[in-house]
Amino acid sequence: MGMAVDGLISGLDTTSLINSLMQAEAIPQTLLKSKVTDSTTYITAMQALNTKVAALADLATKTSKPAGVDLHTATSSSAGVTATAGPGATDGNLDFTVDRLAQAQVTVTGPLTQWPDQPPVLTFVAADGTMKQITAASSSIADVAAAINTAGVGVSATRVSAGLDPSTGQPLYRLQLSSTKTGAAGAFTMYRGTPADVTAGTAANLLSDPGAAQVRAAQDAQVTLWAGTGAAQTVTSSTNTFSDVLPGVSMTVTAASATPVTLTVARNDSAISDVANSLVSSLNDIFTFINQKNAVATGTDSAGGTTVTGGAFTGDSTARDVTSKLASAVSTPINGISPSTYGISMTSTGEITFDKDKFAAAIAADPDAAKAALQTVAGRVADASNVLSDKFSGIITSKINGEQSMVKGLNDQILEWDSRLADRRTTLEHTYSNLEVQLQQLQSQSSWLTGQLSGLSSGSA
Repeated sequence: MGMAVDGLISGLDTTSLINSLMQAEAIPQTLLKSKVTDSTTYITAMQALNTKVAALADLATKTSKPAGVDLHTATSSSAGVTATAGPGATDGNLDFTVDRLAQAQVTVTGPLTQWPDQPPVLTFVAADGTMKQITAASSSIADVAAAINTAGVGVSATRVSAGLDPSTGQPLYRLQLSSTKTGAAGAFTMYRGTPADVTAGTAANLLSDPGAAQVRAAQDAQVTLWAGTGAAQTVTSSTNTFSDVLPGVSMTVTAASATPVTLTVARNDSAISDVANSLVSSLNDIFTFINQKNAVATGTDSAGGTTVTGGAFTGDSTARDVTSKLASAVSTPINGISPSTYGISMTSTGEITFDKDKFAAAIAADPDAAKAALQTVAGRVADASNVLSDKFSGIITSKINGEQSMVKGLNDQILEWDSRLADRRTTLEHTYSNLEVQLQQLQSQSSWLTGQLSGLSSGSA
């Protein structure tokens, strides 16, 4: 806290005087703070630019790969069949019938008041012959169900009410046993007894108990290609989705159909065009951002004069480098052919435009050439973007790191100035305080001398 040294003797407003002197002393620190503010604004803008360029690098990298432009649509003549086409799909069509859908096995026990065996020992035999024994905590149907559900045998058990025992009036229950996966591989058999009993043939099959039944058998989904011809071929799947009938195509069946279904796969020119448009839009977003940060603002100061304030990127070489590298990547000819042939052009103002109609005409005329051109442009944009935004060695990244290091150094200097200015204020306060003391002493001496002189004058008289 500063000393209150306003001049009681001198009459000077020493507080204001010291504050004025300190403002002059603090000019170097004020300049440092202004530099930190400007640099922080620049870093924030450069980080936003880096994020945009990194996103462009990801998009361009995906577009440059075959899967990025190898886009197709798959359509079905039946509402009971849906399909999607991915990488590797080729144009064509295929006829097939849907013979059956995949389903999980469901088996139920007969009505029981409690499990007939003490203790309940069960053996599940999977479709591949694997056996697993389960022992329940008690003979209650609930405990048997719990033991099955926690055993990890690929079967879930549900206790279902089955009325009352007509002779005893006790509640009856059935256990519904369901495979946890569809397809023939999910089939199971449950025996009352140990695996050794099953092997010896002495274990009772659940379905042999009174009232037990198999509600639904496990089965694979099945389609028949070219049904009714000498080339008929069946294809099965443990689920209702088939992913290996046609390359790159996944189809899901939801209803059986003896009437042939036609699956058609065609190149999706609209989707490929959208990919190209997204690439151009991402580039323009970056150019627009740089232009905004390059803009110079004018205003009026307190004296009525005109002020000119540069943007965060005004005169910045890194921002110019970003624009130059990306513009070159997208506008350089492809094997001597301008990208404008495929609808990608650069205007005189530096904006990238995409002509969907021109691209559609190019891909219709030569699909492979149009897709290859788009991949080439995307690959060059990806390379340029990675050079700029790589998180370790990118040009933008390095610039940000350098600015952050400089700001740290400036902040250290500002802290040093805080200490220096505090010492200077203390010195000034002591100086003016001592001045007041000296003035007070001089005033006292003056009063004493005046008194002495007055006494001499009185004595002479």
